Amino acid sequence: MTELKQVEGRTKFGPGETWYRITGDLGSGKPPIFILHGGPGAAHNYADSYKLLSRGGRAVVHYDQIGCGLSSHHPDMEPGFWTPQLFVDELENLVDHLGQRQAFHVLGQSWGGMLAAEYGSRRPKGVKSLTIANSPASMELWVSEAMRQRSEMPQDIQDALNKHEKAGTYSDPEYQKATMWVYERHVCRVVPFPPEVTASFDQIGKDPTVYHTMNGPNEFFVTGTLKNWNIIPELHKINVPTLIISGRHDEATPACVKPYADNIKGSRWVIFEDSSHMPHVEEKELCMKTVGDFLDAND
Repeated sequence: MTELKQVEGRTKFGPGETWYRITGDLGSGKPPIFILHGGPGAAHNYADSYKLLSRGGRAVVHYDQIGCGLSSHHPDMEPGFWTPQLFVDELENLVDHLGQRQAFHVLGQSWGGMLAAEYGSRRPKGVKSLTIANSPASMELWVSEAMRQRSEMPQDIQDALNKHEKAGTYSDPEYQKATMWVYERHVCRVVPFPPEVTASFDQIGKDPTVYHTMNGPNEFFVTGTLKNWNIIPELHKINVPTLIISGRHDEATPACVKPYADNIKGSRWVIFEDSSHMPHVEEKELCMKTVGDFLDAND
């Protein structure tokens, strides 16, 4: 494969800066796509493969949301600073900084898909389509489905998780091992994890401010400010073509995802049979074709 053209930059946002990377040419004539990573606070690394959408001549914009990755970190901010509205405003700022207000697509993965739904429900000018990938429509659904999945796991895994969550000993090796057992089945089934996936987990470990504040200690134990988040009442406001993606083994189970399909008029839902939470890693080429064809049809 020929090497993809990439340019990096930074733009001022709030008390710091947002780092971004453009793959391809913003002047190609096709509306670019902005990639919203998960976490919150997981940075762009694990979603890197979405740069392959540029192979058809479309610019792909990755960025690190404020508080993580290569953007400004703010470890001393009060929990109330970290809100969905903050990240909506950050995306708006980046779109305008890059001069793309006239037409662009948005793809959000996991928390990024939650953010994409928040964004789309506000009907911002210029959005041609949304792709909501591997995202719950409410955290109540996410937590209840995590507990259901947990009830089907081997007893020793359940016991380790329950013991250390009750004690608050999340860094205990036994808890870490049990957590990894879950991740390898419901987060990314490519084991060992590819370098870009490991990089995202590693950078959360170095500065977990946003992840711990908004989510909690891990993917399936939610104690943060998002624990009561629910976008379902707002989904009817989304008025652009919407592609919904999930994996057959996803921690974002069909019950978590279904409200998007039920409440966004004309949306299309694709389930990747051999994937969990990262079809863009687990079934890369099929995922790129699915998303690419959808974008081409909605330029």
